[in-house]
Amino acid sequence: MDKLNQVLLKQDIRVGADLDAWLARGGGEGLARALKDPLAVIGEIAQADLRGMGGAGFATHRKWMPVAAAPDGDKYIICNGNEDEPGTFKDRFLLEHTPHQVIEGALIAAVATRANHVILYVNPHQASAIAATRQAVLQWQGHPLFAAVGQYLGSTVTLRVVPSSGLYIGGEETAVIASVEGGFPFPRRKPPFPAEQGVHGAPTIVNNVETLAHVPGILRHGAQWYRDLGVGGAAGSKLYSLSGDILHPGLYELPMGTSLESLVFGYGGGMLQGKEFKAVFTGGPSNTLLTKRDLDVALDFDSVRLRRSRLGTGAMIVVSEGTSIVRKVAEYVSFFAQGSCGQCPPCKGGTFQLMRILNRIDTGRGVHSDLESLENLCRILPGSGRCGLIDGAVTVVESSIHQFREEYEALLMA
Repeated sequence: MDKLNQVLLKQDIRVGADLDAWLARGGGEGLARALKDPLAVIGEIAQADLRGMGGAGFATHRKWMPVAAAPDGDKYIICNGNEDEPGTFKDRFLLEHTPHQVIEGALIAAVATRANHVILYVNPHQASAIAATRQAVLQWQGHPLFAAVGQYLGSTVTLRVVPSSGLYIGGEETAVIASVEGGFPFPRRKPPFPAEQGVHGAPTIVNNVETLAHVPGILRHGAQWYRDLGVGGAAGSKLYSLSGDILHPGLYELPMGTSLESLVFGYGGGMLQGKEFKAVFTGGPSNTLLTKRDLDVALDFDSVRLRRSRLGTGAMIVVSEGTSIVRKVAEYVSFFAQGSCGQCPPCKGGTFQLMRILNRIDTGRGVHSDLESLENLCRILPGSGRCGLIDGAVTVVESSIHQFREEYEALLMA
């Protein structure tokens, strides 16, 4: 665990936004190596099997490759720190406590893809993260290592902080691009993908904060070192935001592939006194619920997907027996309904209808046809929006009905 603890959470926590202290602790070595052999960087990231830590778990090198292959000109690296989903708080911690690690990862991505614009896109509601990131950017802009990136690219490199819209939908990658361009964060359909047509039509990479925070360690220590951090065939480490009815909530960096049971009952200390485990919302509230029979699941992207859920951001919201699943789901669907941008009528209207029916059932005013209506909406709504918001709302409703149908039925009027 000592080796693991140097990856993200403890590597820079005591030096904060002090660049010289970060470099004295070995920071910058990954970027220096990238500058010596830029063409080897993407291969190293591929061998490490670094995945996107913002939700989908997409292979990082596959995002980078088409941008690297694009002709020289304006290219963008966007570090996505919008983070606005319930139960997720890892990116805020990284930006507050280890901003230089995140920036170094973004600059390595710039070197690997010959991108001349680096943007840190940070939620404005997180004032301390904004402040720490801006201070760190100022220090990098005056440092010779940053100048060396520009010399390699043969052009001026811009490094700046852009406050996000602060809206949940503003974290979707095409909405990020629209916001960076100065517009409202409306998601758009893909293709074209950001790697082909992003900010102002230029090739663009949108990577999560945690994803980029892993990059310096991989370049510094090598791909095999990173792979060896995981367990059970999974690669690297992962930040898990543990919250809910748990004795020790908090942010835990653990080997990728750690079991759900170990996270909840080992590191998390188990349930609150007098409580029993019931379920957990994985990756935030937009995924399939895991229950007691899933406690053995390895927390990595592929294993969780086999349980028909997603690891997502690594948020783990624990629910105890005695807590109403219907009420929790109603609260989360209300969040999605409020977060819908309104661009797609099926999403705006669908989330509103889901919320309205759930609230009626939760307050004891529901009838059997309401449950049928929920199931019908879950069949017709998926895929009807330009982004995944409506799909996430449907997933949590559909999963809760499947896993806890008896709770719904018990609330219905005769």
